[in-house]
Amino acid sequence: MPVPAAPPPATRARRLLAPLGTLTGVVAAFTYVGLVDPNESGHYPVCPLLSMTGLYCPGCGGLRSAHAVAHGDLATAFGANALAVVGYGVFAVVWLVWLIRVARGTRHQVSVPPLLGWAVGAVVLAFSVVRNLPFGSSLAP
Repeated sequence: MPVPAAPPPATRARRLLAPLGTLTGVVAAFTYVGLVDPNESGHYPVCPLLSMTGLYCPGCGGLRSAHAVAHGDLATAFGANALAVVGYGVFAVVWLVWLIRVARGTRHQVSVPPLLGWAVGAVVLAFSVVRNLPFGSSLAP
């Protein structure tokens, strides 16, 4: 029985489709949030956790943060949701590494070690708890 032939290698343009498509989606989302101000009521849904319990979830203030980033105001962005701004930075670094590896033709596979996943979860949980306590009010949106 003959061995099937390996598929031809993908061209550089084809390899770049995924990272560039992802960037296009992120830029479109930031453009929309930059144009439609989340500080004005009625444009976006209300956080269900905040509306039902009065507690801030880890994402509360994320749209206001993205709006501020879209306008180049990092101080306001950090004030709205510091964790989201850190997340934007982490995404940018991971995306850039992805783009460089794909452009060079090397395989890029993201694998998160379980310990890192738990650590990120712990940071998000701690952020959520602290921003709802009186001494952590500076983290509240």
